[in-house]
Amino acid sequence: MYVAVKGGEQAIARSLELLAEARRGDVAVPALELAQIREQLRLGVARVMQEGSLYDEELAALAIRQAAGDMLEAIFLLRAYRTTLPRFGYSQPLDTTAMRVRRRVSGTFKDIPGGQVLGPTYDYTQRLLDFDARQPAQVACADAPLPANMPRVLDLLDAEALIEPIEPGNDPEPIDLTREPLTFPADRAARLQNLARGDEGFLLGMAYSTQRGYAESHPFAGEIRMGEVDVWVCPEELGFAIEIGSITLTECQMINQFQGGNGVPPQFTRGYGLAMGEGERKAMAMALVDRALRCDELAESNDAPAQNQEFVLSHSDSVEASGFVQHLKLPHYVDFQAELSLLRTLAARHHEDTDDTPLCKHGGARP
Repeated sequence: MYVAVKGGEQAIARSLELLAEARRGDVAVPALELAQIREQLRLGVARVMQEGSLYDEELAALAIRQAAGDMLEAIFLLRAYRTTLPRFGYSQPLDTTAMRVRRRVSGTFKDIPGGQVLGPTYDYTQRLLDFDARQPAQVACADAPLPANMPRVLDLLDAEALIEPIEPGNDPEPIDLTREPLTFPADRAARLQNLARGDEGFLLGMAYSTQRGYAESHPFAGEIRMGEVDVWVCPEELGFAIEIGSITLTECQMINQFQGGNGVPPQFTRGYGLAMGEGERKAMAMALVDRALRCDELAESNDAPAQNQEFVLSHSDSVEASGFVQHLKLPHYVDFQAELSLLRTLAARHHEDTDDTPLCKHGGARP
């Protein structure tokens, strides 16, 4: 046993050496600087921050470099580091209405207060490899500064009482899923926390399923906005809120049909998504899944995968999913030998019971 353990340690040490060599690649090529990753791979950095549950562009860039571009591994690294950090308090609720917008579009109204702001997006590109992109691009300045604050598009429907109202400040204190385990049934605040750091690909698949008929949902993109939002905290020793900085967020509000019932008139309902950094696809998928998970609250049928909160929330975490799948690479020698022995016993018993011993051509049993 000691020899086996010693050999295993040596193999692991050599594997780590090979990993470092593979991560660095050809030493003739300049090494990646964190500033390059942070500035030029900003969407990857944003995803690592979202699913790593830690807003720090420098650390996210470091994780991406250490993981050699494997986003799930980078998310795991950032999530693991996050668990070592002390929590000294919680911020005040973010006021996304006061967002300093860099992108803001609506799929429901052509003309909206403040106008459509296309901002930085791949939506209008041809999805062709741009070989000229290897050269520095010429950056043009904006024609005019954008308004400091832009009213919400959904306020237009709210003014006519055509969409479910929101009563700010009346929600119960949400649990902290980084400190408390997820329990079912989960309230909407807990579900949104879970979805906010859920795997983008999984949520995208769930969101796509709702659009293909696996949920009673027909969505419209009410508003998608991206920009900077101030963060405020209220230290106990001061007794009043102070601004500690700003972060980039992407927010999406989906509009969905609702027939009404139980005294509620026919009206539109909302699905909500919020992602750290530039994460439009993540925020949209989150909003679609959030609305699907409200089926019980809105007395809708609950027979689609995206409407099953235990299925969605339990399988949306990329770190949990990656760890559970990849643990199959670890030694399972004892387990397999036990099942192999059992299978041999059952197979022998089966042959005895069916008396299917093969015969030779002369009629006797084969030796």
